Amino acid sequence: MSLVLWNKSLFSAVSSLELRTSLSSSSRSTPFEQNSSFCSLTMDNERKTKKKKERQLPEKKTALPLEEEDIEDLFSEKEVKKIRQSLLQWYDKNQRELPWRERSESDKEEEKEKRAYGVWVSEVMLQQTRVQTVIDYYNRWMTKWPTIHHLAKASLEEVNEMWAGLGYYRRARFLLEGAKMIVAEGDGFPNTVSDLRKVPGIGNYTAGAIASIAFKEVVPVVDGNVIRVLARLKAISANPKDTSTVKNFWKLATQLVDSCRPGDFNQSLMELGAVICTPLNPNCTSCPVSDKCQAYSMSKCDNSVLVLKARQRHDVSAACVVEILGGNDESERTQPDGVFILVKRRDEGLLAGLWEFPSIILDGETDITTRREAAECFLKKSFNLDPRNNCSIILREDVGEFVHIFSHIRLKVHVELLVLRIKGGIDKWVEKQDKGTLSWKCVDGGTLASMGLTSGVRKVMMELPLIITYFWSWLALFLIGTWIKPNIGFLWIVGDQETRQQSR
Repeated sequence: MSLVLWNKSLFSAVSSLELRTSLSSSSRSTPFEQNSSFCSLTMDNERKTKKKKERQLPEKKTALPLEEEDIEDLFSEKEVKKIRQSLLQWYDKNQRELPWRERSESDKEEEKEKRAYGVWVSEVMLQQTRVQTVIDYYNRWMTKWPTIHHLAKASLEEVNEMWAGLGYYRRARFLLEGAKMIVAEGDGFPNTVSDLRKVPGIGNYTAGAIASIAFKEVVPVVDGNVIRVLARLKAISANPKDTSTVKNFWKLATQLVDSCRPGDFNQSLMELGAVICTPLNPNCTSCPVSDKCQAYSMSKCDNSVLVLKARQRHDVSAACVVEILGGNDESERTQPDGVFILVKRRDEGLLAGLWEFPSIILDGETDITTRREAAECFLKKSFNLDPRNNCSIILREDVGEFVHIFSHIRLKVHVELLVLRIKGGIDKWVEKQDKGTLSWKCVDGGTLASMGLTSGVRKVMMELPLIITYFWSWLALFLIGTWIKPNIGFLWIVGDQETRQQSR
């Protein structure tokens, strides 16, 4: 009986284990027992008796230790051979043509390192991002920084601009930091999992992918696609995010990885999860290993073997697009040479180190008055902008709202446009600022349009064109009206003189 918890209670699983431990020495041994030294029968019986007593204590209910899972929970040798053969044959015929899969026939160390760098960049980009989206980003990245040495010379600003739109910007920072570290050490690109794990931002999965694909180290990879495939092959319904379950998936993947073609096999397993064994409506009739799939044989070919996604956190934010007009007084209203305030986020956390419009997180949904009060408080504290003291409001408009989805956060953003004119001019205001711990800058409209900005900031900007066009149209009409009114007599006299000259 397998110890995989397929809709069975913990009690039945524990009872099953107790039954097996009471069998004679001819029964199956666990992987742990196969690797341990020989123990006497007396010591073995004492150990079993102790375990039975511990299980009888109700206050010490624990999950079954993974190290003592039954050998039946792994694949048989026949299954391993069949799965390897079937997956590699399928992959050779059906693999997608992707730029990071291009390989050189040369065995030179330089070519291996170049491929390792390409695999690294692609794997980091592919985390939480669709393949079709990544292709263009990958090609642009490799054109700008074709080797790890080129990347090591880049700045974080350049990297963030190239990364803009992919999200999870922490990944880009780790890529840069890792490249600088590898180049600085001067020992070449790390070629084993143990050495790759020392690089910032490289975890077990990325290390396994680089080592197996670029350097042919016989190591497994486990990502979301692999977990889904393995869970269905073994009909595992346990929470795939639990530590013990994750370890079990790594054990299964380790058993399956092909010793001759580890990189190709790992990619075949991921490819299967991406295009055939999908979360919803898997194409089981086209699956090369469906005859070995326990979930398929049990008519459970859906996402029931996976846990539901964690509930997203719902946040509400107010983004205030602050435009400061040039000139010192009302007589210079005609100069549309304003600048926009951008704030740099902290170096840690969500969207770390990226530029955005001044924003604040609100305590849930609020009315427009509360949002404006919160925005005014933030602007006064951070930039010394106070409409009652050192600046005047030319235009203030609530221009819209949108929802921006992260993997774990649903962020609703209310967008406000605030056009100000500062008493004494922009330059004097900037000189007086004590930036403190908040990093910010002012940019003109042209610079803003050309910057590498996050998709969230671009969504904010999409809310603005109509209201800005309306504002400048209104201002133009207002100025024309203020000029015509005092000069109406002059216009009448000129027109009358022209009429009289024509009559002559």
